[in-house]
Amino acid sequence: MRRSAWPGAVSPAVLLSLSLLTACGGPAGPPQGTSSAASATASATPTSTEMTTAAASASASASPSATPPPSASWTTYTTAAGDLAFDLPSTWHIKDPAGELAEGGGAFAEVTSEDGRLLATLRTNMATGSTCTEKYPYSVLESQEMPQLGQYGTVPRYTFETRGNDTAAGPPDTPAAAYGITSAPHPEGDSACYMFHFFTWPPNAATFGAFYNPELNRTPGDASLPYLEKAKLYAGTQEYRDIKRMITSLRPAG
Repeated sequence: MRRSAWPGAVSPAVLLSLSLLTACGGPAGPPQGTSSAASATASATPTSTEMTTAAASASASASPSATPPPSASWTTYTTAAGDLAFDLPSTWHIKDPAGELAEGGGAFAEVTSEDGRLLATLRTNMATGSTCTEKYPYSVLESQEMPQLGQYGTVPRYTFETRGNDTAAGPPDTPAAAYGITSAPHPEGDSACYMFHFFTWPPNAATFGAFYNPELNRTPGDASLPYLEKAKLYAGTQEYRDIKRMITSLRPAG
């Protein structure tokens, strides 16, 4: 039977709560973000939230290929907090700030596709804690070190990984897959703790990624396939490759 929602309709917030995630306090005044080769459009309601749409820039023509070509035009976005920058396709959109900021400020940006699908969220100034009481079957679909974000001798890595399988559920009682940046060690053995996609960044921790959601992440193939099979198929799509390129481009601004 086809699932009506991505795994068990569990939201990222539920899974992240397992890591005792808390944001630091109340709101701070949102500064303005900047985007190279970008134009800002005003919100439909009177709010300080800014929606940025990256404008097209000149690009070289792609040579014929058997696989879909990468997005033709990319731009660079600097967060409203001013401390981080990343590259993204010029047709994607950024909402920054995307909600209430942590006490003391920080970044809170959402990246959506050209048709409004949420693809990744970037947040800084996050307070985190971690207690591993259970382990689950896992797979690592991709892993790549990101030395440009190294802090205190620790180099975070980009990862696309899963928890649970057809015979053993992941937390909480459902398979899960997610892509993002982590400072956690690479899993070893046949089981791993829940996914902890946070990395060390002043003043404490940051996150940039998302849980795989077949309703948002366009995936080829039979819609009735098991969730984890869809996640593996998605890893071969151009949209996913663009997401990975965007996240792994994250770097200190300036």
